Amino acid sequence: MEREKFNSRLGFILLSAGCAIGIGNVWKFPYIAGQGGGGAFVLFYIVFLAMLGLPILCMEFAVGRSSQSSPVRSFRKLEKKGQKWHIHGYVALVGNYLLMMFYTTVTGWMMHYFYLTASGRFVGMQPEAVSGVYNQMLSEPLVMAFWMIVSVVIGIFVCSKGLQNSLEKVTKWIMLSLLGIMVILAVNSFFMQGAEEGLKFYLVPDFKRMQSVGIMNTLVAAMNQAFFTLSLGIGSMAIFGSYLDKKHTLLGEAVNVVALDTFVAIVAGLIIFPACFTFNVDQTSGPSLIFLTLPNIFAHMPMGRLWGSLFFLFMSFAALSTVLAVFENIICCGMELTGCTRKKSSIVNLFLIIFLSLPCVFGFNIWAWDGFEIFGGTILDLEDFIVSNIFLPVGALVYLLFCVSRYGWGWKQFTEEANIGKGLKIQNWLRGYCTYVLPLIVLFIFIFGIYDKFFA
Repeated sequence: MEREKFNSRLGFILLSAGCAIGIGNVWKFPYIAGQGGGGAFVLFYIVFLAMLGLPILCMEFAVGRSSQSSPVRSFRKLEKKGQKWHIHGYVALVGNYLLMMFYTTVTGWMMHYFYLTASGRFVGMQPEAVSGVYNQMLSEPLVMAFWMIVSVVIGIFVCSKGLQNSLEKVTKWIMLSLLGIMVILAVNSFFMQGAEEGLKFYLVPDFKRMQSVGIMNTLVAAMNQAFFTLSLGIGSMAIFGSYLDKKHTLLGEAVNVVALDTFVAIVAGLIIFPACFTFNVDQTSGPSLIFLTLPNIFAHMPMGRLWGSLFFLFMSFAALSTVLAVFENIICCGMELTGCTRKKSSIVNLFLIIFLSLPCVFGFNIWAWDGFEIFGGTILDLEDFIVSNIFLPVGALVYLLFCVSRYGWGWKQFTEEANIGKGLKIQNWLRGYCTYVLPLIVLFIFIFGIYDKFFA
């Protein structure tokens, strides 16, 4: 059967960027940027994106486009006889399932909060009551399971209808709506009382603040954020490379995806910081910023119900864009492994992903256990740690070594594929950096992630 292709270049860019754009862009990027000296952090983040994200993203796209296969088959098609690189295809599939085991639950949170905000639940509510709503949600497995199932059903339904007919069209609509909502929210933030102070804190480089956190800590945080924002290593991007035509070079396409991902991360800060400074709240509070601080702000600001609804709709779209992209990878892998139809793979994965996601839901209530404390306290934190600190860096290292090593696909084959078409070309002088320096940086990220969790 002939492989499906994207209907347009915009569809590819928006779908790939949708995979990269997630809730981490919104709740993590702004607060670590603020801690790390504002504009100074943003500058280092962009440098590390160019150094780390771009080359490895190109490699995932190249493996996908050259093999015309999903991650479970791509390495086998490109490796030399007798090699074992294809084992990573199965590891990558496991990584995709693990990611969805907790991401579907968090997507459900966003949808639940959109419903609560739009229905006026938070209007005039006191801070203690807002906190109570969040805690109540976590204590109710049926409520969380319902919204998790809604997110899975939406994702599987869209993917079951095919690439061009459904996934590409729906993702275009979701992503363009997301970008539009973000711009509206950001413009609204500029008119808040604390806008000037908030934007100064966020965008003006402050090396004194950077020194107080620690220059090395800021650099490592920027490096980590640049690496993890693109979800590289588990083939989530490789699948879109396999649907791509050969009209444009892969470096040029990677630049477009990275630029869109960075735009969303930076604009998220433009939305959040003016609100935080206007209402005197801690802008470094991470996830609780989304579910505790912001609902409080929306509850007491003019037209707060509208702005709050738009914000959580935007968050739901950001989360759903990742769910759709990863589901496509999982469904395609199932089709290639078993030879079944897209519809059958979709139905099997509908029930499988719901079942696999339940432990994350129960981890906040009926399966809560103190043993998860080292990872953050819940099953979600454990699953997040395994994906972020093990599967992503190790997987990225595999893609990297496969593309630069003569014991893998090799630099020549990789650059020939990546440079087909019009656009930015990968220059041969980058070979030394990609072969000897980049693997060491990825290895450092992996080792530091383990050290930071257990020994720091």
